[in-house]
Amino acid sequence: MRHISFSEARRLTLDRVALERAGWRSRDIAAAVKDGRMRRIQRNRYVPTEQFEDLWPESRHLVEIAAADAERRSGTSVFSYQSAAVLWGLPLARHVSGAVHMSMPAEDRMTSRPALRRHADRLESSEITERFGVPCTTLARTLWDVCRTLPPSAGVAAADAALRMSRLDPDDPDASERCRRSVLDIGRRKRGSRGAARAVAVVTFADGLAESTGESVARWMLAELGFARFRLQVPVRGPAGADYRVDIELEDEGVFVEFDGAVKYRDESLRAGRRIDDILLLEKQREDWIRGVTQKRLVRIGWADLDTPEILAARLAAFRVIPRR
Repeated sequence: MRHISFSEARRLTLDRVALERAGWRSRDIAAAVKDGRMRRIQRNRYVPTEQFEDLWPESRHLVEIAAADAERRSGTSVFSYQSAAVLWGLPLARHVSGAVHMSMPAEDRMTSRPALRRHADRLESSEITERFGVPCTTLARTLWDVCRTLPPSAGVAAADAALRMSRLDPDDPDASERCRRSVLDIGRRKRGSRGAARAVAVVTFADGLAESTGESVARWMLAELGFARFRLQVPVRGPAGADYRVDIELEDEGVFVEFDGAVKYRDESLRAGRRIDDILLLEKQREDWIRGVTQKRLVRIGWADLDTPEILAARLAAFRVIPRR
């Protein structure tokens, strides 16, 4: 699996005219779609199936957006909801969008189709921008729509990522909180709309210190289980002087929780040339040091433990980690 940029997504998208110029006949295209070599993603837009299936879900959706944009006529429609989130580089946390999402004024004539969902939304001019030359909702409006329509765990992952992106600006230390306030300002204007209360709760809970989608989903689920106070990216002085960082500390229980995603072991770009067994040895040495220095328990969890709150609760209970309600 790999991620791609929007410009790469555009290059992967093939239109019928270009295919015909390259010598494809209509029946060749139809046969390629039928036998699975080619995937039709919009009316006249195609992508080689093998290349499409090698992408992470967010990158697949970028290809779908690129195809929809290529067929978009000039007008008032803008990409929104999950589609805008992907354009902003936000994760969808296990949510696979079934269609490209676009918003347009209610008075415009609009019809949806299986690969394209159109929303009648009243957008302020301040809620519309561009990404990669494509019209879409602003980061704040995108977060508002995602957090009120997707499951809360997915909303938290997107909101954490947005706040993390904002706080990376060294010249603007208040950018992260200003981003949060912008979303909550939309919430005040849209009070009473569908999912508004959930969106406010999710955005208020979000924390830009979270460093991965898995951490974000885990933290929300831990809160659902009754754990109340968290510290994120907790520093622990390492043997060589540099800090180790632990994903989450359950403060009331004095327990560390580490999200252990398989991608850091399997993705060659993240391994930076190191062998898996070397990485595992370093992880064991790091974990032993953290336990020894802090005298605190450390529990590792992965995606399989986040299937349901009950599964996560059972995992924690096996280590005698139970919330103090």
